[in-house]
Order: sequence, then structure tokens, then C-alpha cells
Amino acid sequence: MRFLAIGEAMLELSEQAPPLWAMNVAGDTFNTAWHVKRLCGDTAEVAYFTCLGCDPFSDRIAQFLQDSGVQTGFIRRDPVRGPGLYAISLHEGERSFTYWRDRSAAKLLADDGAALAAALGWADMAYVSGITLAILAPEARDRLIAALAEARGQGVRIAFDPNLRPRLWEDHATMCAVVQRAAAVADIILPSFEDEATYFGDISLEACARRYGSAEGREVVVKNGGQDVLLAVEGCETLVPLAPVVPVDTTGAGDAFNAGWIVGRSLGLSAEACLTRAHDLARQVISRKGALG
Repeated sequence: MRFLAIGEAMLELSEQAPPLWAMNVAGDTFNTAWHVKRLCGDTAEVAYFTCLGCDPFSDRIAQFLQDSGVQTGFIRRDPVRGPGLYAISLHEGERSFTYWRDRSAAKLLADDGAALAAALGWADMAYVSGITLAILAPEARDRLIAALAEARGQGVRIAFDPNLRPRLWEDHATMCAVVQRAAAVADIILPSFEDEATYFGDISLEACARRYGSAEGREVVVKNGGQDVLLAVEGCETLVPLAPVVPVDTTGAGDAFNAGWIVGRSLGLSAEACLTRAHDLARQVISRKGALG
């Protein structure tokens, strides 16, 4: 498998024993790429598509990617901008974030259409999120969605996590409209029910899966905060109960789950086996601080 993740790799500040903080590299699609490489080892090539600056912190991000086995050949550099930064605040294991990303170079990741097409032409599977789309200018969003649709027509499988973050969008209506457009060009969709119910008004996991096109053959896995998960795969809907887990830090849990699911499906495992793999990986991540666990 050649797996291409598209998005923003950021600097992450995670509080340790006060007053100490640890600086790491994270970001939703990057987290998934990192886990995919860890799960697959040499059996898969994993690359990241983004834009970084030319500063020392951008160099640290690129080096972290390389040290993790994630290819950086598709990363562009911008001489003016730099990487985004976020800090994690925890309360009883649930996280909230403070961001500094207004001048993030990743906002320009889809500005070069030829570079985007070349990266997608390399991949067997491409992975994007709602956050990837949210940070882009409207015309860049259109360019990315069109490129994904063209790549899908050439046989590239597209995986998409809506990852709804309304603070990143111009308004609620734009977020919902763009997310639905992106989902329409995806083969695998990995929404989180609590967010979907809040912003789309879905009254059930089944309603969420059907809105995203499970009836049209898309593979939809509706995550539910560690509770029952709905698998809408190959025309069948299966509600699978999961045992609740007390988290240390829920940051990156969904990203890890997505990696477990994607790798399992690429290996031809059953939906139930993929769910077990995905849930186990997410449990490992939430047992430790930081997005990568």
C-alpha cells in the first residue's frame, strides 16, 4: 500500500508534571499517517503532503516525519510562513485546545495543483479530514476536492474523516456543505457521532451513516466516543457494543482508530476484525498523554 495523508503537521505542547511541558509533532491526518506506518512497517509506503516553512521548527517537523518512516518528498516549503502550534488542556481525561495557526504554511498546501496531482498519482489510498479542508481558502478547497475526485477516478481509494471543528470555518453552513462535498468523493468515511449529531442533527448512528452515503456503497464507520460503533460495510449495518474505557487523554483517539481501520481493511480483514484492531489502538493512545500516546 502507498498511503498519502494530506493535512497539517503541527507543534504540540502537552503538559507533563507542572510546570513542565513537552513539545511533540501532531495533527489529525499526521497522527493517522504515523500510526499507519507503525502498524505496517516496511509493508507499506507512507507519505505526508503539506506545506511547511523554512524555519528551524519546520525542519524539526520534517525530521520527525523522516525519523518516523514517513516520506517527506511531497512537502512544499514557504519562505514566509511557519508551522502551527497548539497546546492541550486536560480535565478528567477530556481535552481542549488552544491554537496558534493563523500564519501556518499548511494553509497553502493545495495552492500548487501540479504538486497535489503528482502526490495523488503516487498513492493507492489518500486520506484527508475536515480540518484539512477547513484551514484552506475556498478556492483551494475546491482544488483539493476536485483533485481527490480525479484521483478516485484513476483508482485511488479516498478515506475521509469529517472531523468537524466549527471554529476553523467561516460559518456552520459552509462547514456542512464542504464536508458533504468531500464525503461524496470518498470511499471510506469515518465520522464521530457526537459531532455529527450536534452540527448535522443526526438522530442516530444509522442516520449519520445513511447521510454519508452508506446506501450508495460507501464504507461508513460511525465512531461514538468509545461506546457502540456502527459499521456500514458492503450494504450491511452492524451495531457493535464496546466496553467503556477511562481515558488519561483522549487527544488523537479517533486518529488512531482510523489508522487501525484503514490498515485492517487494506489487509482484507473482516469489518469486525478491523474494529477490534482500531479500538485496541485507540485504547492505547488514550492511556497516555499526547496525540500519539
